[in-house]
Amino acid sequence: MDKQLRRPKNNRVIAGVCSGIGEYLGVDPVVIRLLLVVATLMGGSGILIYLVAWVLIPEEV
Repeated sequence: MDKQLRRPKNNRVIAGVCSGIGEYLGVDPVVIRLLLVVATLMGGSGILIYLVAWVLIPEEV
């Protein structure tokens, strides 16, 4: 079965973006969340990345 990048309906904090990316990459979602926080603190790009991913990554059916 092919892996698909999806936002899960469970294990989400806000929209499931980090959980979906974590599952897809085989990484703990906390690592993805920390990377986005660091990106946000280093210039605000983390918020933009999160919002774009929220729009582009489909929700799990």
